[in-house]
Amino acid sequence: MPAGTRRRDAADASVRDRFGLRVLAVVCRIPPGRVATYGDVARMAGRPRAWRAVGNIMRTCHRPDVPCHRVIAAGGRLGGYGGREGLKRALLAAEGLTVTGGRVRHLDAVRWPGRR
Repeated sequence: MPAGTRRRDAADASVRDRFGLRVLAVVCRIPPGRVATYGDVARMAGRPRAWRAVGNIMRTCHRPDVPCHRVIAAGGRLGGYGGREGLKRALLAAEGLTVTGGRVRHLDAVRWPGRR
């Protein structure tokens, strides 16, 4: 088995259920330069109280076509990014977002799709 195959298989297994697929579909719709919280994604995926499940899906998703870096914790905190917070910060900065002190600044202006 090639190196990394087992890790990809495990990540794919975590999103084989319908909720996981809905989460990925929501995350793929977040435009560049915008963010959504784990709770926002859970709500849009149909399970408003499943923010931890969203976090687990994001943690195990290693698909380059899913912009997991655009999903952040409540209050604008960066949250985890597989232990690579510096990379998450850099990806968000490359999209024009300002991150200060571990938080996305001007959250209300960059939150997608806006607060409900």
